[in-house]
Amino acid sequence: MPAVFVHGNPETPAVWDLLLAELTPSRPDLVCLSPPGFGAPLPAGFAATPAGYRDWLAGELAAFGEPVDLVGHDFGGGHVVNVVLSHPHLVRSWVSDALGMYDPGYEWHELARRWRTPGIGEADVAARFGGPLEERTAVLVERGMARAVAARVAAGQDEEMGRAVLTLYRSADVPGLGLPLERAAARPGLAILATADHVAGSEDQRRRSAARAGARVAVLDGLGHWWMTHEPARAAAALTGFWATIG
Repeated sequence: MPAVFVHGNPETPAVWDLLLAELTPSRPDLVCLSPPGFGAPLPAGFAATPAGYRDWLAGELAAFGEPVDLVGHDFGGGHVVNVVLSHPHLVRSWVSDALGMYDPGYEWHELARRWRTPGIGEADVAARFGGPLEERTAVLVERGMARAVAARVAAGQDEEMGRAVLTLYRSADVPGLGLPLERAAARPGLAILATADHVAGSEDQRRRSAARAGARVAVLDGLGHWWMTHEPARAAAALTGFWATIG
């Protein structure tokens, strides 16, 4: 049974590298799926919307022929939850660090507000993804990604990712508002709560959403948005401990 990892924005699967290195000795069945536009080609006509990514992920999971242990980060964590809500038969268990966006009080973080603003968003992604590799790497490090993986992630940032970013953020209002999060309890779930993550909603919002979804909470005290790139052994322990509880 594979464990499937889905990253978010503005990322490529390289964001998981350190965590997967920790997990591989005990679990070799690890698979990374790259949402179109984020480390994978953005096909012509692809709907880079929450519904489009939900349907893309459901199709990828169906190809495994068995339920998977699904792990998502950032908007990838949203794609994970949306699949659990709509296609629970594809999932044995799920993990997400993005449950804060399903709280009615959630508000977009500063970068998301910029990307959602016509003109300002276009200028931002042009500068963010169009500069030299060294500059793109420095931006990721400044925002909290470990330097050990930042250059690998930055290497996959390009104009196509910028287009996907703008479409995704502008097609989602408050991402989880009105969704029946309680249905996620149909499968065992784990909410990753990195206490220094300042874009995933408040700790209270994340805990409320975890309770609604029937999910356990793994607190990664002191770690930020890119928790999987800092102290990956601690992150791996949270995942393996959760998986060990599933019958």
